[in-house]
Amino acid sequence: MRKRLLRDGANELEYEIRDIVKKADLVEQAGQRIYWENIGDPIQKNAKIPVWMKEVITDLVQDDTTYGYCHSKGELTTREFLAEKTNALGGVQISANDILFFNGLGDAISKVYQYLTATSRVIGPSPAYSTHSSAEAAHANTEPLTYRLDPNNSWYPDLEQMYLNVKYNPNIVGILIINPDNPTGMVYPREVLEKIVAIAKEFNLFIISDEIYSNITYNGAEALPLAEFIGDVPGIAMKGISKELPWPGARCGWMEFYNRDKDAQFNDLCNTLDNAKMIEVCSTTLPQKAIPKLLGHEAFGTYRKDLNEDIGQRSRIITEILQDIPYLTFNETFGAFYNTIVFKEGALKEGQYLKVDKPEVQQLLDEWIQPGMSLDKQFVYYLLATQGVCVVPLSSFHSELKGFRVTLLEENKELLATTFTKIKNAVIEFCESV
Repeated sequence: MRKRLLRDGANELEYEIRDIVKKADLVEQAGQRIYWENIGDPIQKNAKIPVWMKEVITDLVQDDTTYGYCHSKGELTTREFLAEKTNALGGVQISANDILFFNGLGDAISKVYQYLTATSRVIGPSPAYSTHSSAEAAHANTEPLTYRLDPNNSWYPDLEQMYLNVKYNPNIVGILIINPDNPTGMVYPREVLEKIVAIAKEFNLFIISDEIYSNITYNGAEALPLAEFIGDVPGIAMKGISKELPWPGARCGWMEFYNRDKDAQFNDLCNTLDNAKMIEVCSTTLPQKAIPKLLGHEAFGTYRKDLNEDIGQRSRIITEILQDIPYLTFNETFGAFYNTIVFKEGALKEGQYLKVDKPEVQQLLDEWIQPGMSLDKQFVYYLLATQGVCVVPLSSFHSELKGFRVTLLEENKELLATTFTKIKNAVIEFCESV
C-alpha cells in the first residue's frame, strides 16, 4: 500500500481465548476428544434455559415492536427499571438518562477507550481480561497499563503499587476494576474497594467497574456494586445479561454513569458515548425489552441462587483435585466462573513435554511451539494435544506470571472431575519430565 495501514497499538488486539479454538479444532480432527475450558459460555457447557425464561422471550417475539428500533440510549422502560434497581442500593442515585445500552459489553468496552485522548490511560488489573487490556492498549498505541493482582494474597490488588503508578504517571485518568474478577475468580472486599475510591478521589480520576459477573458469587462471598461505594467520584459501571441469565448470544450490555455532575470532562465523555451510539441508531431491541421481565420475574432470584450454589460445588471439586499439587499456587474462587492457576517459580523449564501418541498431533505441536514462546503456553499446547483439555495460558492475560485459566461451567460433576484429574496428571508429568 502507498501508506502504512495499521497504526501503532493495533497488534495489541489479541484474544487467545478464541484463538486457541483453531488449534483445538485441528486436534479434534485428529481424533482427540476436546474438553472445552477456554471460554465462559454457559450454553456451550450445556446450560439449560428455564422454561419461564423461554416463555418470556417467546411472548416478546410475538410483539411487533421488538422488531423495530428503540431509543438510541436504550429502551426507556428498561432503563427506568435498571435505574430503580441501582437507586435501591442506597448509594449514588441515577436516572434513566444515565444508562446507555450497547451490543454486548465488548462493544461498550471498545467505545469507552476509543474516545479517550491517546495520552490518557486507564490502569487495570493484571492478570488482565483481554477485551479491556487490548482495547486500552490499542487506543494508547502501546502496551496496557496494569496494577498487580497477587496470587499469594488471594488475588487481591497490590494497592501500594497501584497508588505509586497513579501518583507518578499523570497520564492515568481512570482505574479499572473487574468485580468479580475475570480471570481469577476473586471478589473484591469492601475495604479494598474503598481504598481504590480514595486513590481515585485524591488524584481526580474516574473509575470503571466491569460488573458482568456481579450476581455470580458463591462460597460466602458477595460482590459490591460500584454504586454502593463510589461516593462522589465519577464512575462507569458496565453490566449485562450474558452471564447471569445466561444469554451471551443476546449481545446486550449497558453502562451506568455515576456522578456526571461532579466533573465537566467526565460528563463530556458520557455525552460523547451517548452521541456515538446515536450515530449507530441503537442497540438490539428484543433483549432490552426482556430485561425487566426476566430480572423482575418471581423465579429469577431462586434460579440464580441455586445456580450459584452449584458453581460453588464445582469450585470445591476443582479445589480438592488441584490444591495440593506442589508445582502450583492455587486459590479458591468466590465469583464469576473461572479459576486462574499459577505455576510456582521454577516449576516450568525449557524442554519439558508430555508424551504424544499420534504423529499427526506431534506434527501440530512442532508447528505451534516456537523458540522463545512462553513456557505456560507450551504447557497449554501439550495439554491440548495429549489430553484434549483446552485452557488459556495466563501469559495471554498480559501477566508475567505463568499458569492457565479454567472455567467452572461443566455441569456434569463426573466429567468435571475427569477433566481436572487430566489437568492434575498433566501438570505433574510435565513438571517432572526433565
